[in-house]
Amino acid sequence: MNDPRLTPARNDVAAAKLKGKVEAKRFVEASPRQVRVGASVLREAPSPSARLETQLLYGEVFDVYDEADGWVWGQARLDGYVGYARADSFADDIEAPTHRVAVLRTLIFPAPDKKSQPPAPLSLNAKLCVNAPLQNGFAPLSRDGWVYAAHLAPIEHRVADWVASAELFVGLPYLWGGKDSSAVDCSGLVQSALEASGIAAPRDADMQEAALGRALAPGSALQRGDLMFWPGHVGIMRSAHELLHANAFHMQTVIEPLADKIARDGPPRTIRRL
Repeated sequence: MNDPRLTPARNDVAAAKLKGKVEAKRFVEASPRQVRVGASVLREAPSPSARLETQLLYGEVFDVYDEADGWVWGQARLDGYVGYARADSFADDIEAPTHRVAVLRTLIFPAPDKKSQPPAPLSLNAKLCVNAPLQNGFAPLSRDGWVYAAHLAPIEHRVADWVASAELFVGLPYLWGGKDSSAVDCSGLVQSALEASGIAAPRDADMQEAALGRALAPGSALQRGDLMFWPGHVGIMRSAHELLHANAFHMQTVIEPLADKIARDGPPRTIRRL
């Protein structure tokens, strides 16, 4: 059975790649767009009050299959997630990124000047096309202003310790569907931290539980980077005894003793090691 979260198909329209696999009134080829804002919100329906499913960060590509009333419907290339986003958050031309944001949060300035206004936020893993040369320590972007160059890394750069990337999010508010530097949910935290190390991960906790790493037997000695799964939730072992996770109990990303989480919700259903 096709997972609707990952299947760009509705009764009225579907991706051409699914012809012969699903039923729809028409099949269309993808029209790729690229995110040109800090984070484009992907929703389950074309309404600002519809549930937030995930976020697409600056520079990500979104394959559009339908557009109406200021909304586009399609599929994210990063993780295959399907949903609706505002059409005005995308550019029609696709640029190959040269750099990525390597810190939790930085800003695009309209000029190579820290006092220039108004700046706009960018989050870890945002993908940018940078032109040369630098001015005043700022890197010029091909599309939207200037970013402090020390906050960027070449697009091929990979972080050695992905848990250290997850630690950057500690203290952020919890938000269902969030994955930018303002708020995050449990699986968005895992996906973003792994991406910084070049490891592709599905978007939701159940998908990650099925796809990432190998299962450990209950009672196994734990280590940094082990993934702990409860129904609908995932956390990261920061050490053998500390759990790092974005959660609705604290409504934050926190580090707490694993024993405290187990006391609240019981032992994890699955433990996986990358």
